[in-house]
Amino acid sequence: MRSHIYFCKGKVFSIAKETQQINNEIKDREVRLISATGEQLGIMSAKEALRIAEDSNLDLVKIAPQSKPPVCKIMDYGKYRFEKAKREKEARKNQKVIETKEIRLSLNIDVHDFNTKVNHAKKFLAAGNKLKVSIRLRGREMGHPELGEATMKRFAEALAEDGAVDKQPKLEGRQILMFMSRKDK
Repeated sequence: MRSHIYFCKGKVFSIAKETQQINNEIKDREVRLISATGEQLGIMSAKEALRIAEDSNLDLVKIAPQSKPPVCKIMDYGKYRFEKAKREKEARKNQKVIETKEIRLSLNIDVHDFNTKVNHAKKFLAAGNKLKVSIRLRGREMGHPELGEATMKRFAEALAEDGAVDKQPKLEGRQILMFMSRKDK
């Protein structure tokens, strides 16, 4: 049985167990045994359960260590691990990862540059990504954050058909940030 161990400020933390206990690793006195076909064989000693598993040329695997007594199942452990890895790979394949794309505007952005940024944002939103729009205020621009918020609102209005504002424009330090996502049609 392996587990991930991390050290932090002189303390040891065990994060997650990587594998289950199998065959001789099971040290419990009594276990509840389930056969390879799924029928319950009852509560018995771990040695007897291991003997039954070895007689059928299979492995004894502890599947529920927290229950009283622990539940063990007779199975082909190599085949079980292969099928589990296959299911996890299939689940990862079907996942859609939503990325956050960032678009940076400036306080005094020209019309053509503004339209180009709007077109890029439309592409990002159409692909299903979230959008982070930011304006970085430099020098004397810090004295006029309302101009940046006006630019953000103009940007949100230009994307009104494609996207919805998740988080309204807000000044955070030297940046004005706004978050948008695709509007469901």
